Amino acid sequence: MSDVDPMLPPPDAHVVAGPTPLTLREFGMPRAKATEEWMSIPWLFYRRVQADPSQVVIERKMSLGDVWRPVSAKDFADEIAAVARGLIGLGLSHGDRMGILAPTSYDWTLLDMAALSVGIVVVPIYETDSAAQIKWIIEDAHLRLVVVQARQSADLLGALVRESGTDCPVMCLTTGAMVDIVEAGRDVAPSAFDARYAQVGMSTLATIVYTSGTTGKPKGVEIHHRNGVELALNGLEYMTTVTNHRKVRALMFLPLAHVLARFVTWYTLAGPGVLGHVPDTHNLLADVASFRPTYVLVVPRVLEKIYNLAEASAGSGIKLKMFRAAARTAIAYSRALDTPAGPSKRLKSLHNFYKPLVLHKIKSLLGGNCDFVISGGGPLGRRLGHFYRGCGLTVLEGYGLTETTGPFMVNTAEAARIGSVGRPVFGGRVRISDDGEIQLKAPFVFSGYHNDPVSTAATFTPDGWFATGDAGHIDAQGFTFITGRMKEIIVTAGGKNVAPETLEDALRGHPLISQVIVVGDRRPFIGALVTLDRDMLPVWLENHKLPLMDVLAASQHPDVLASLDRAVERANRAVSRAESIRKIRVLATEFTEENGLLTPSMKVKRKEVLRRLKDEVDALYGGPLAEDD
Repeated sequence: MSDVDPMLPPPDAHVVAGPTPLTLREFGMPRAKATEEWMSIPWLFYRRVQADPSQVVIERKMSLGDVWRPVSAKDFADEIAAVARGLIGLGLSHGDRMGILAPTSYDWTLLDMAALSVGIVVVPIYETDSAAQIKWIIEDAHLRLVVVQARQSADLLGALVRESGTDCPVMCLTTGAMVDIVEAGRDVAPSAFDARYAQVGMSTLATIVYTSGTTGKPKGVEIHHRNGVELALNGLEYMTTVTNHRKVRALMFLPLAHVLARFVTWYTLAGPGVLGHVPDTHNLLADVASFRPTYVLVVPRVLEKIYNLAEASAGSGIKLKMFRAAARTAIAYSRALDTPAGPSKRLKSLHNFYKPLVLHKIKSLLGGNCDFVISGGGPLGRRLGHFYRGCGLTVLEGYGLTETTGPFMVNTAEAARIGSVGRPVFGGRVRISDDGEIQLKAPFVFSGYHNDPVSTAATFTPDGWFATGDAGHIDAQGFTFITGRMKEIIVTAGGKNVAPETLEDALRGHPLISQVIVVGDRRPFIGALVTLDRDMLPVWLENHKLPLMDVLAASQHPDVLASLDRAVERANRAVSRAESIRKIRVLATEFTEENGLLTPSMKVKRKEVLRRLKDEVDALYGGPLAEDD
């Protein structure tokens, strides 16, 4: 069977039609909404309560079946007030810090909104954080309370609290923490809640989000209510077609410890739509099918997985050939939409043929009600963007960091450019420094790192712009394109500068490949470390009439290696010879959150991979660099 993969670059992928566009050094969007100092993140939601207390704001997944129970604005507001009074009853004052270590859930958002309503600073903790990282957060943030989901987490947190010597109770949701919190507020008068709520304003610290750094201790990003309010109000105006109408249904499955998912919960509660939560991605497609979101928020790896699942479902033989032909047609059709002439008659005819037979199935995997996917947390790549748009599902790639409170730039339904991360949300400005760095300024950019003035000073330019560390350029229409991390540009021994993301994106299109790390800094040629996708391996082996084997055996099997070599050849067509991959090394393990090589947003921790797998890199080149000997 042919290994031609429509998700890999075609032979002429390096050819760019038309003249090179003029580029800008700076681009900005005016603020669409004025704000007042008394506004707060909870106020964004309470506006809805005042406008229509009966409107549905959240649907809760029941423990059995695919039933979602609607929650009205008034009922959610009443629960927020009850939990907030409980936190007051537990002795938490304005400015105290409360940690949350739990999967994405209704209770997570309820605790968050309750704490923010009475001036308590919420400190998210990732479930995958190490004991050392959690202990550092407890001490650096001076936590006064931690709420966890699982008993095991409660035991771990209890031990770490004792080690740190802090006065920080640990409450477990599994053993009734929410009931205990509400009970603690039975004797707290509603007026006490009102008085505390009145103290919260734009300058109040809302949350400290510790970045999942790959080296050293995590840095605590201080986000104030001003940051959340400004981004939400301006974002709703900027993304009206996608997120600002009464039919909006947004399903959260990314971890709420991540600023992107957390902000989008605030954002959805601020708008007219309905919010849903699922704790993980194990039953994601079933949950999506039952909730039927109008848009989903994903990281690029999720879109890769959906594509691979669709291809695997096609099986082999004529069905697989038809799927791949349909995928090539979808990509070609989408690319043609961006040309002055548009799709040809033949291409339209092919697209119309494949759409009901194959392409609609991709959209149905996302519940059938979804017209848009918002992708963030890492580079999407043009091939995926064109494929999904060709299937009738527009992927709007965006860009942001913890320090920008979430999405700073994003493509919109009205103004999108595949391959770019869009233009700034209203109120945002972007510029490119003389050395090619993307720098940002907006009222939703953070003001500093917690207890770390040195890092804060190093992050901002003398004239007040946030230096992202990402490299890129802005085209003549103001769309920003990310070309890589400033510190991750590979310089070969021959002096060639190589951005690894282009090659990595192309290789990840192979159904067997899970993750890729392109290497070659100060080396004579470019190489790559490749991991295999455990979920896709059995399907691929069956489709290729090979016996079932584990990842270790597959990483050495000649048929697997031959298929990967062909994928490398096709990926290399998109770059010059000096930038092409000459050799790969297939690893027997995957990069995961559990082994510390993947962030919670599914980005590879490049520095950590290169540090831990130094021997594997050296093996590609027959030995270490001279200075490492």
